[in-house]
Amino acid sequence: MSIIEQLGMAIALAMDAFAVAICKGLTVKKIKPRHLLITGLYFGGFQALMPLIGYFLGVNFRQYIESVDHWIAFALLGIIGANMIRESFSKDEENHTDDFSFKSMLPLAVATSIDALAVGVTLAFLKVNVVSSVSLIGVITFMISAAGVLLGRTVGCKFKSKAEFFGGAILILMGLKILLEHSGIISF
Repeated sequence: MSIIEQLGMAIALAMDAFAVAICKGLTVKKIKPRHLLITGLYFGGFQALMPLIGYFLGVNFRQYIESVDHWIAFALLGIIGANMIRESFSKDEENHTDDFSFKSMLPLAVATSIDALAVGVTLAFLKVNVVSSVSLIGVITFMISAAGVLLGRTVGCKFKSKAEFFGGAILILMGLKILLEHSGIISF
């Protein structure tokens, strides 16, 4: 997996956190550096931790499913991507407060990083340096989440659905690319 593909995956995975960060920023009257730091650390930390856990789960089962790993990667990324796209059309408004406490941020960080756990399983089947991949995912999510808080304070939740749609589309395309490469139809 090239660095460009890893970067694309990191950006795609960060879109859920970005969408929630935008809404968190909307609730804050005056942005303080701690708002950016807390949001970035929670979302970036969990976005890095979850794929690492998924990777180790995948590595333990790789020998049993190696012959169909490309189908598993395609299915997982496709399902995650389709779910993100579906959520982008949802009219449900999430209830966010200006509370940046552990009790408030932990559930949001876990909820926005569940997809990353499944992507981590996919990483176990690809030729990738897991440490650099999860580090990139964490750093990108940190930066995008902090920017999301600022953007949310500035323009509100207007971009939430577009961010989720964009992230979902990238994950679906990555899954399709993995399937087509393994099948020999394309090579990059």
